[in-house]
Amino acid sequence: MAEKGVDFQIATEYPWERSDALMDMNRAGQTPVLTGERVAPIPDSMAICEYFEETVEKVPLMGSGPAARAEVRRLTAWFDQKFYAEAVNLLLAERMYKRIVLKAPPDSAALRVAAKGVAQHLDYLEYLLGERRWLAGSSFSLADIAAVAQLSVADYLSGVDWRGFPDTKTWYATVKSRRSVRALLPERMQGLSPPAHYDKLDF
Repeated sequence: MAEKGVDFQIATEYPWERSDALMDMNRAGQTPVLTGERVAPIPDSMAICEYFEETVEKVPLMGSGPAARAEVRRLTAWFDQKFYAEAVNLLLAERMYKRIVLKAPPDSAALRVAAKGVAQHLDYLEYLLGERRWLAGSSFSLADIAAVAQLSVADYLSGVDWRGFPDTKTWYATVKSRRSVRALLPERMQGLSPPAHYDKLDF
């Protein structure tokens, strides 16, 4: 929405609390959900992104042509689903949920699995960026947004070892320098601080 110049406000919801407000908007009890006076609640990040892609012409983020759009959708799903399931979700469970909600220590075996998952996905990012300027091709797209969203969570939770992934590190720093992403870097999880390099554009 920031890339497209759409004004918005963020309301915090914790999916594990399954509040009445969230359940009324999305029976799946998941975030994000788009709400507003002019639109019925729209759950799911991809559905929300495609809604704005179809209603706001400024800054197209899906590529040009069926093949390009298919590649954007493929990679967006890859990072939103596969990267999240194999790495980010584990880091959230062990380094955020256990600490803040359960007041329990992380499981070292689970963290090793998460570290392996992060490394495998960084390797794939390195492969993509060895052939392309941006993840899905020659232009910045929803694929880059999806990837940086997942990667920044992993990075915030000290789950990323950047050594050996120079192209991905450069791409990550470039995306972080965009105004839409840069505005998010000062935000902090209550009770959980990121590593020192997290909000630095050159690290």
